[in-house]
Amino acid sequence: MSDFISSFWSYYIAVIALGGIVWCVYLLFSQRAWLKRDVKAVESTGHVWDGDLTELNNPVPRWWTVMYLLLCVFALGYLVLYPGLGSNPGTLGFTAGKQVLQEQAALNERIQPVYERFREMSIPDIAQDAQARDIGQRLFLNNCAQCHGSDAKGSRGFPNLTDNDWLWGGSPEQIQATITQGRHGVMPPWGAMIKPEEASAIAQYVRSFSGLAHDPLRVNAGKRGFDTYCVACHGAEGKGNPLVGAPNLTDGVWLYGSSEATIVETILNGRDNQMPAQETHLTPEQIRLLTGWVWGQSNR
Repeated sequence: MSDFISSFWSYYIAVIALGGIVWCVYLLFSQRAWLKRDVKAVESTGHVWDGDLTELNNPVPRWWTVMYLLLCVFALGYLVLYPGLGSNPGTLGFTAGKQVLQEQAALNERIQPVYERFREMSIPDIAQDAQARDIGQRLFLNNCAQCHGSDAKGSRGFPNLTDNDWLWGGSPEQIQATITQGRHGVMPPWGAMIKPEEASAIAQYVRSFSGLAHDPLRVNAGKRGFDTYCVACHGAEGKGNPLVGAPNLTDGVWLYGSSEATIVETILNGRDNQMPAQETHLTPEQIRLLTGWVWGQSNR
């Protein structure tokens, strides 16, 4: 896919690149005395300092001109072989993305012996091995800390990986599946079916699950709304369902916050959260070491 929003910009860049080379060649040839132009060997610019220091206008040396002409030839060859003329990919088909993938493959091949001793180890054993933990932590910092934080304690919208509360299950197998394939958690918006005052009552009922301050006069109304719209995913007792990533509402752990306003916002507008799959750029061995480190954060 082209990086340009229209073909105009591709042609624009190509014209500038080629025009610069053409202008350079023209400038070099137009200023050369040895091309039969009437140019003095040495002439003064008229600038004199301290009475005897004169600025001269010497002709460009031939070797200098030849060098720049060769550079122009090199530039033309480069633009033929490599991408440089707008969206033209060049005859070699080089891209920075392909180069990165090739370098990653070469690196993975070189470090493969490092992972050999962990191949038959279970995830709990990996979590107890000092070298494996060091490697797993570095993998986490490079690939996961951007969302979950360098301490793995997450932030608003990104789960805490150290508290033993898991949306999709916290067994080694479940964590490995999450890292490998990613997760896509969706809370559907109910704004078209639930009025704000009804959502507020449901929020009061939900807050009562984990002992948060709530209005007991609205709890019954909230329970009716919860049983109608929420029980299918979160269960009759609000304990959630790891098969669909529905959070447990009774444990005091809140991904987006526990205030009434936040819960009402979630009910009316829904949530859409995606954990990207790591199998596209991590090897199976790296994923196992990363799984061991993550699992170990809540199973020390």
